[in-house]
Amino acid sequence: MTATTNESEDVEILASKDPGEGLPGRVSLPGYSRTMGPQTHLFAERERLQKLTWEHFNVHQMSPTIGAEIEGPDLSTDLPQEVIDDIQQALWDYKVIFFRNQNITSEQQIQFARRFGDLEIHPFLPPNSETPELVRFEKNAKAAGYENQWHHDVTWREEPSRSAILRAIKIPPVGGDTLFVDANAAYEGLPDEIKEKIDTLNATHDFLRAFGRVVPEDKRAEMRDLYPLVEHPVVINHYQTGKPLLYVNRIFVTAISGLNEKEGYELIDLLCREFEILEYSCRFNWEPNSIAFWDNQAVQHYAASDYSPHVRVMERASIKGTRPNRTQK
Repeated sequence: MTATTNESEDVEILASKDPGEGLPGRVSLPGYSRTMGPQTHLFAERERLQKLTWEHFNVHQMSPTIGAEIEGPDLSTDLPQEVIDDIQQALWDYKVIFFRNQNITSEQQIQFARRFGDLEIHPFLPPNSETPELVRFEKNAKAAGYENQWHHDVTWREEPSRSAILRAIKIPPVGGDTLFVDANAAYEGLPDEIKEKIDTLNATHDFLRAFGRVVPEDKRAEMRDLYPLVEHPVVINHYQTGKPLLYVNRIFVTAISGLNEKEGYELIDLLCREFEILEYSCRFNWEPNSIAFWDNQAVQHYAASDYSPHVRVMERASIKGTRPNRTQK
């Protein structure tokens, strides 16, 4: 026997089975609000997605309830409508889908995006100089990434975008991944007493919270008239699937109806921490000519800012949506 083995003989081993055996799902660590243990509410959706089959492409599922890589379609071509319909269905099912090796132009990106609806123009982010429908994110040593916070896009609009298509043009040698999180999983994982509290609440969203520094003082009144403070339900139902979705973020939400400022920010922060649970998310490692297509109601996203001063260039087309609603129970 080795010395290590001899030493182990002096240790009394009390366990005869895995410490998790017999525990009732997730448990709290004494003294803390966070839980640990199996996320059992994900299992039914995981099994449903694993049983799906597709006629026009192959799918690689990335995590239990969110994310899939799609192999087959060439997005530079005029795809048949039945392929577009299948891509849309895959988006509803997986919440975010990814395509690799799509060597397409900005104009082809717009043409593909328009197959899913009308496109919006963002008033506070710089566009591609030739195609205003594309927001251009050009990060470098002078402009590092500030999108590293979980959020749905443009929730300060009365009708936030329904979905978005982001294309990688130039990526850093290391880093710059984008993460996506399932807003239904985040809601369903909440304790029942929290769900009951938030199901009837509204949140105030404001563009100035994120973009105030780019709006000249003499343009603020005009911009406020165009984009007034807007209230959306804290919990919405997805426009297609009907699933309840947690719909708050730290970037644009400024208040919760019926709560004072301190109470409002505490509740916003508590809810936003649900998006940080890793089991609800997937992570996409970009390559040149990769494309992410996400459902802007069903997921939030987070762009990792770990690559400065290297260059990262992306272009995004956003498809117009409708006002988020909550079906009353």
